[in-house]
Amino acid sequence: MNEQEIQRLTDRQRSWFLTGATLSIEHRIQALTRLKACILEHENAIQEALYKDLGKSGFESYMCETGLVLSEISYMLKHIRRFARETTVPTPLAQFCSRSYQKPSPYGVVLIMSPWNYPFLLTVEPLVDAIAAGNTVIVKPSAYSPCTSEILRSVLNQCFDEKEVAVVTGGRAENTCLLQQHFDYIFFTGSQTVGKEVLRQASAWLTPVTLELGGKSPCLVERSANLRLAARRIVFGKFLNCGQTCVAPDYIYCDEQVKDRLIREIKRQITRQFGKKPLDNKNYGKIINEKHFHRLTALIDPSKVIIGGNSDSRSLQIEPTVMDAVTFEDPVMQEEIFGPILPILTYKTFDKAIHKINPMPHPLAFYIFTSQPQTARKAIARCGFGGGCINDTIIHLATSEMGFGGFGESGMGAYHGKAGFDIFSHKKSIVDKKTWLDLPMRYQPYRRIYEKLIHLFLK
Repeated sequence: MNEQEIQRLTDRQRSWFLTGATLSIEHRIQALTRLKACILEHENAIQEALYKDLGKSGFESYMCETGLVLSEISYMLKHIRRFARETTVPTPLAQFCSRSYQKPSPYGVVLIMSPWNYPFLLTVEPLVDAIAAGNTVIVKPSAYSPCTSEILRSVLNQCFDEKEVAVVTGGRAENTCLLQQHFDYIFFTGSQTVGKEVLRQASAWLTPVTLELGGKSPCLVERSANLRLAARRIVFGKFLNCGQTCVAPDYIYCDEQVKDRLIREIKRQITRQFGKKPLDNKNYGKIINEKHFHRLTALIDPSKVIIGGNSDSRSLQIEPTVMDAVTFEDPVMQEEIFGPILPILTYKTFDKAIHKINPMPHPLAFYIFTSQPQTARKAIARCGFGGGCINDTIIHLATSEMGFGGFGESGMGAYHGKAGFDIFSHKKSIVDKKTWLDLPMRYQPYRRIYEKLIHLFLK
């Protein structure tokens, strides 16, 4: 789409929103029901697109993308009436006689910009929340996952008229055109660099923004941890989607006394989960494109590789790779890895580990493995991060019962379930004042007795 077409599209959506058609809860329920049916109808095509873009197996595609979207739709359909209700709040005596309440209202025309690593999930899940809240939506999927972008366009065009939900495909030029439009809300998932540009462009219209970014998410392994279980869950979380997960453990920071045992367990788990030759495993994915493949291979220091390290430039695959004797000054620790490379660093005392992590940019996720509840509570309380797990990895994002998001360098705002409905809603605070009584004390001329009554009411 060119700039004029995008302008006409946003104008058309705004006109449709201003008719009030999306305010009806029944209308929203019908929209979500249609979307769910269409996803189920095209499930095989979605799976095929994800395989072409990222090499995802059918099981992983459902577990990490389609299934989570269907779960979010079901959750919204179950709770949308309750989420959309007015909420009565206490009214102070000074405002007698009246009713005070908050009313969730949609923002209007919403822009959702999604990434390539989970291109279906991270496009459609925020879309579900935005529709449930009563907005019209323009979706901009990533140009790096073209097969999934095309199936998204097909599915959403089948479900919706463009005046309600539209898909804009393309690359940087389309992104630039979209960000120059006046949206009522922008939801962006991606890198910190692009997130800053989104925030800068949104400031021209004072448009509120949710940023779902990333960062170097640490995985602390304390000496009391169940190392076999820790290794199993770390290997799952780190190498899922070939490491291209925003909440994947970016690096292990473990007690130096358990490092060697932990490495042995990690090696055993990589073989158990991916086989002796991971690059021959049909269920092991690939790097999204050549640019990211070469970026990742440049981060691998052969002198520090203790597991894996091999790659195939033709299939864009990199083995699950573990690097030992890594320091915080190494190149692999200077950026979010976003690939199947796992550096291992060590600490002497737990307090020193916390002291080292705390000044670093706030990550999207934080993981700690320990059998000491007080140690886990200490780490969770003292470290700044978006969300995380105790004795597991990444599963905290797979629930509609609590919000998911970062803060600081890892983003702002949270979604999933009610948090998603709320983030796409503005809560209007309203006082409904009755007309059958009108106390004179607030009107001039002011009298001494009125002053005393005001003090009494406001106490």
